[in-house]
Amino acid sequence: MASKRIRWWIVWTLFGSTVVNYIDRQTFSVLAPVISRELHLSHTDLSRIISAFQFSYAGMWLVGGVMLDVVGTRLGLSLAVIWWSAISMMTGLANSVSSFGAFRFLLGIGEGCNWPGASKTVAEWFPAKERGVGVAIFDSGSSVGGALAAVLVPLIAIHFGWRYAFVLSGLLGFAWLAVWLITYRPLDKHPRVSAEERSLIKSGRDTAPASAHKGLGRWLDLLGQPNTWGIVLGRSLTDPIWWFYVFWLPQYLSDARGFSLKQIAAFAWIPFAAADIGNFTGGLASGFLIKRGMPVIRARKWVCVASSLPILAGIPAATTHNPYLAVILISIAVWGYASWSTMGLTFPSDLFPQDVVATVTGVSGLGAGLAGAAFTLLVGWLVDKFSYFPAFLLAGTVPLLATLCVLLIIRPAKAAARQEGVL
Repeated sequence: MASKRIRWWIVWTLFGSTVVNYIDRQTFSVLAPVISRELHLSHTDLSRIISAFQFSYAGMWLVGGVMLDVVGTRLGLSLAVIWWSAISMMTGLANSVSSFGAFRFLLGIGEGCNWPGASKTVAEWFPAKERGVGVAIFDSGSSVGGALAAVLVPLIAIHFGWRYAFVLSGLLGFAWLAVWLITYRPLDKHPRVSAEERSLIKSGRDTAPASAHKGLGRWLDLLGQPNTWGIVLGRSLTDPIWWFYVFWLPQYLSDARGFSLKQIAAFAWIPFAAADIGNFTGGLASGFLIKRGMPVIRARKWVCVASSLPILAGIPAATTHNPYLAVILISIAVWGYASWSTMGLTFPSDLFPQDVVATVTGVSGLGAGLAGAAFTLLVGWLVDKFSYFPAFLLAGTVPLLATLCVLLIIRPAKAAARQEGVL
């Protein structure tokens, strides 16, 4: 039976993969205070383990993006989820910095495929006016997954031991896989999509389904386009802020605020809930502006500008003596980041043909991941040598530079083509 809402079923399935993705990656971060005490790990040791994940994760945004453009989203995401779920379960065997680092590196190889695949699917299945909301839905899974991990992982560790938390989180991916294989097919091959929905999607596209270049030239051409680098710089100067809050928040609450594992479970989910609201703030706000007649790229840029201001709230979070006020201020900062991030993930599908969206998303993810890994190593050194304050200061101010890059470099697709003499 044909349906008029298959695209929404698909994007909510992608939301599920993102939830599972974040539960798996956050398991170590939530357990870091316990593991570091048991294995006598320093902040520098933790930063090395975390950055091992980030380096492989960054590389797979690019490699995975190209792979997904070649083999398709259905097969590509299926293989990625099988890989990262198995590795997550095996992490429960780790007992040293090197073994944790190795498993985290392998985890990043699988998890790096999720966002390029999801972005490619949204470009394929959504018209421009709905695309921001589509990205907000799947990207909000990161916030929900982080919040669930903050609550559930400590409870599992308290009752069964921390090693079992890795096993149980890894099992979730195999459950998701069954739903994905039932739900997803490419638009032109999906047996349950209605003619009305297919027409709505195709008539609402503002980019070509395929690029003018073929073979290797299809991807090399992207490196010469300013829009590619505008997206890369924007994400490279904002994603490290998310990594900072995601990976270091449980340890910060333990170190600087004296929170126990139970208190971390009670409060660490709040910033993730704020990020979830931020995802939809950005998606809905840009969609509202577009429906009111504002050009797509201009609407995305206005949301970036507005979203960069709440991120500054992270700076006073490091100086207040009230731990609960600190959590509130961090939540405000993360809310702003998530709104900004939704635009950063939407730009590739706004500006590039569908057959290279995953690749452009992957290139930007590579830059963002490498910058995030470098910032993670810097945070570990700063905390061991000084305090958390310099990290909070950088996390609050660097996104302003990211917004400036987006404003100055990114141009609507047709305007960019005219500048290069294509049109």
